[in-house]
Amino acid sequence: MTDNPQNASEPTSIKILGKAGSAIAYKLRDFLERSDVPFAWVELATDQQAREDTGVDNLQDSRLPVCVFPDGTRMECPTIRQITEKLGWFRSPSNTEYDLAIYGAGPAGLSAAVSGASEGLKTVVIERSAIGGQAGTTSRIENYLGFPKGITGADLAERAREQACRFGAEFLLLREGVRAEFTPGKAVGYLADGTKIIARSTICATGVQYRRLNLPNEQQFLGAGLYYGAGVSEASLCENDAVAVVGGGNSAGQAAMNFSRFAKAVTVIIRGDSLKSTLSHYLVDRINAAPNIRVLGHTEVTALHGDKLLRSVTLTNNKSGEVQDLSIKGLFVSIGGDPHTEWAMQVGIIRDEAGYLVTGPDLLKEGRPPASWPLERSPYYLETSMPGTFAAGDVRHGAVKRCASAVGEGAMAVTFVHRYLAEG
Repeated sequence: MTDNPQNASEPTSIKILGKAGSAIAYKLRDFLERSDVPFAWVELATDQQAREDTGVDNLQDSRLPVCVFPDGTRMECPTIRQITEKLGWFRSPSNTEYDLAIYGAGPAGLSAAVSGASEGLKTVVIERSAIGGQAGTTSRIENYLGFPKGITGADLAERAREQACRFGAEFLLLREGVRAEFTPGKAVGYLADGTKIIARSTICATGVQYRRLNLPNEQQFLGAGLYYGAGVSEASLCENDAVAVVGGGNSAGQAAMNFSRFAKAVTVIIRGDSLKSTLSHYLVDRINAAPNIRVLGHTEVTALHGDKLLRSVTLTNNKSGEVQDLSIKGLFVSIGGDPHTEWAMQVGIIRDEAGYLVTGPDLLKEGRPPASWPLERSPYYLETSMPGTFAAGDVRHGAVKRCASAVGEGAMAVTFVHRYLAEG
């Protein structure tokens, strides 16, 4: 939750002081927002303000942004790793071996963590970024059971993390699995920092990463007007400005509604004809009723323009070829994703043509498992072509791209983990 800058002295908040368009400052805001940590953003407008408020030489000083913690600790241009260490979140594994290793802490991974730990499995969750995955970037989830008024993705994720921790699950943040080895009854995951995770069973719930626009100067504007995800941390900073949201899924729809509370104008850009085929009905109705939201169908972003900040985009109609320029403060992109499954390809786990993990009945051809399958039984539902390794949520071939479905699959995967462990 982002505090108002006027409340920057709020003792429970982290204060971030930096200049507009700082990609590093954006990463910090985004991580704290997704992690449900209160913070106040103070935008430095002049060199004098930078000197007076932070003690740096000017707005171009490499020591910006500066973070000030409630206890008075000051960090200059900190990394997210340093932030997590300060918060006490970065830790090493406490066990040499686990019953269950879960890769990914989105809704599926969190659900699996709660189910596994509560049922007595020694459980560890490895997450490359912030708790919550893409769901954690969502400004509001309104169609999830039990929350009639809706709940932010970050809040839902934090509740699930706390619940899993109460049952004894461990969380390793800012860790990324880079390769794996499998032997009968045991899987070894190697993390990017050299940590080795040994587990009797594994659930892959790594989700997907947003696809890129793949435009020439895209890297130049990342975090400086171009953002991937729903941009929850940026909404209040776009007051009285124009922004655009690219994508037609629920996360994009919720982002548009969230921005409409602050921005002067919100443009939703989609390749298709309308939102009806990709968006929940209640969101379609709300977007259509919002006076400051317009939807451009059959439209794609074809160029980015600006100096140090993104200032405008070129839009091209994919039916008529008509071209127009749109001046905006921010472009927020949620256009589907690609799965995190490179590791699976290296060890021979079967993926579909798009890289999603194939599981259970989908592995069978004419009723038979693949030739590489070593057991007499067929793969369990949600089990990959590697016995004891399961997939849940968006990373899985055929998965329903909804939060509730991912939560269900995470819990279901643990049921099959128990069956698998009982065999050995």
